[in-house]
Amino acid sequence: MLKNVIKSALVLATIIMGQMLSNAQDKVIDQIVAVVGSNPILKSDIETQAIQMQAQGVTTQGDQKCEILEQLLEQKLLLAEAELDTLIIVTDNQINQQMDRRMNYFVENIGSEKEVEKYFNKPIVQLKAEMSETIKEQLKTEQMQGKIIEKVSATPSEVRQFFRQLPSKEIPEIGSQLEYAQLTILPAITEKEDLEVKAKLRDFKKRVENGDNFATLAIMYSEDPGSARNGGEMDYVGRAMLDQAFATEAFSLKPNQISKVVKSEYGYHIIQLIDRKGEKIKCRHILLKAKLDPKELELAKNRIDSIADFVRKGKISWEQATYLYSSDKNTRNNGGLVTSQRNGSSKFEVADLDPDVSKVITTMNIGETSRPFPTIDDKQRQVYKIVKLLNKTKAHPANLQEDYQSLSEMFLAKKKEDIYRKWIAKQQAKTYIHVDDSYANCNFKLKSWKK
Repeated sequence: MLKNVIKSALVLATIIMGQMLSNAQDKVIDQIVAVVGSNPILKSDIETQAIQMQAQGVTTQGDQKCEILEQLLEQKLLLAEAELDTLIIVTDNQINQQMDRRMNYFVENIGSEKEVEKYFNKPIVQLKAEMSETIKEQLKTEQMQGKIIEKVSATPSEVRQFFRQLPSKEIPEIGSQLEYAQLTILPAITEKEDLEVKAKLRDFKKRVENGDNFATLAIMYSEDPGSARNGGEMDYVGRAMLDQAFATEAFSLKPNQISKVVKSEYGYHIIQLIDRKGEKIKCRHILLKAKLDPKELELAKNRIDSIADFVRKGKISWEQATYLYSSDKNTRNNGGLVTSQRNGSSKFEVADLDPDVSKVITTMNIGETSRPFPTIDDKQRQVYKIVKLLNKTKAHPANLQEDYQSLSEMFLAKKKEDIYRKWIAKQQAKTYIHVDDSYANCNFKLKSWKK
């Protein structure tokens, strides 16, 4: 059976791919350079990915084509397992979002859509169509890789042992870090603007009920850039992943039913339920954001400026001010302390700060409260903000007392990598793998690709 599968795969070696993607636009005959199970990897797969990496400004330290081949070998192993897992699902929305990101990279590095078409020697539409299946496979393999390591954790004792066993030359250098707190004021929405936005959304709802297409209206009018291009469609999500007001309304809908106007922290919505799977729903929405009155912006600025002045004069403590006045629900109950959404740490390197915060806080002294400055919050709303610098450390070799979080992340990444590599090795052992002799000199991370 295996020989027949391999034989069938090798027949593909005679396929002529025509004009390959390259700057020189040379015509080459395609060939199979590797086989994983019954899945061939073509020379064109490697060439195409190399050109796309160049278009995105991605560079590698070693032999680029060898590195791409090893990535494709891993991808084929992961994909075979992902195809057997019914819980691994890739939606058109996910593919489109990834496609948009790649196209943005291409345009950013090459110059314009016309230049991208010239670079790849084909129309954008054709390029997207050719990339679609590749992106789908990559998204599936990413989910599979995530499942392999999703339950891996690090205990304090493991982190301590890991650090103690590190040779002195391998102890990481921790860059200068700072901790800060914030207080934000959200400008008020005028009653006139509130009524006008709600009226627009009610009109959209009526139009859909009279036969207009919800998705078309979302593409034309929704101010949610993440979903508008896909007709307002969102992926399957649980209640906890949504704004509370949005979730309450969305989960009460029946399929194809359209909600009343919902006001969330992101703006105003109408929602249409598409499907429900257990505790998750799939819906589409139209988001409109209220336009801010310049007078309300000025009032917000003056208000936060007065609060900052009271804090500096000791009329109210910083902690009291954030609890009583801050619009940021995530920080106002803990003195305004800002933590990373990535790892939960309150310590930030300057490069990881929001640019608006970075411009202000890097010139401040510990304990100082800033002047008000305009910025965009995590809900994409225009707000005024003041920040207080709580602590600042100098660059230093890592130690357990000050840098446990960083060391824990470092150890966890290593542990996940080890478990993932063991999984790959296990799959390699039970899967037919052949790599063409033309890649015999590749210095793969895993030598067992060459059997």
